[in-house]
Amino acid sequence: MVTRKEWVFYKSQKAPKGIFRTKDKICLSPNDRGFMFADGAYEVIRTYNGKFFRLNEHLVRFKRSVDALRIDNRDIPLIETAIKELIKRNNLQSSDATIYIQVTRGVWQRSHAFPTEPVLPTVYIEASRFVPHKDDARLGIAAITVSDIRWARCDIKAIGLLPNVLARQQAVDNGAAEAIFVRDGILTEGTHTNVFGVQDGVVMTHPKTNYILAGITRDAVLGLCATHKIPFSETFILEHKLSDLEEMFLVGTTVEIMPVIKVNGKPIGKGRPGKITKALQVAFRDHILSASR
Repeated sequence: MVTRKEWVFYKSQKAPKGIFRTKDKICLSPNDRGFMFADGAYEVIRTYNGKFFRLNEHLVRFKRSVDALRIDNRDIPLIETAIKELIKRNNLQSSDATIYIQVTRGVWQRSHAFPTEPVLPTVYIEASRFVPHKDDARLGIAAITVSDIRWARCDIKAIGLLPNVLARQQAVDNGAAEAIFVRDGILTEGTHTNVFGVQDGVVMTHPKTNYILAGITRDAVLGLCATHKIPFSETFILEHKLSDLEEMFLVGTTVEIMPVIKVNGKPIGKGRPGKITKALQVAFRDHILSASR
């Protein structure tokens, strides 16, 4: 079987102008601060049938993360050109795909302090075909809650994701699809999702603070609630009141709107996707189709 070569974009001190190469030809320095310290930021963007979903919003958020980490942001403008070229080179013009973008502070000797000389950031971008989770979106998934042991700047989309990795594996070990972080008795977010609940017909989600990442899909869903006159509130969801929820769902770039029918082994509502969740799924799909025309 012949493996298709995947094209990626790479820019570093050794390739200061940036290069397109097949993934198997890319080599990263062991002294890259992303490798040594997880000193970098990332972004994930979806395409639908070759069309980008809220590209500008993703790039604005990415710049915000890079700026918060005090990494040189001069490469941000070239990213849009690079990802569009990757869609072509990987023959994804008519497909659903994900684009992964990562920028690190660059290559320097191992020292916790920033480099003492100007260093070019390392930029890495890849584009891959994506298969939606259609069965899970139709039937719903199980989740667990875990203690939120992460740092207090979750609003930065930083590449240091070890707590998320450990929490997600804990979910897998318990037969669940996602782990939801809890801080001081309050549900914050999932390992790669924002969390929504429905109580008394009102859609609820954690307010934008430094304890959650401001999701692009999260904002889209709140916009759909406003458009379709579904009551919503950016308010805390308390762990000890999970049994009061009529519905629950997760949102994110890859999961879109994903019903949660069970948490910690106990059903949410009637133990199946609720009517508001399903209505928002339809509205989101219509939104995607209209934006892709």
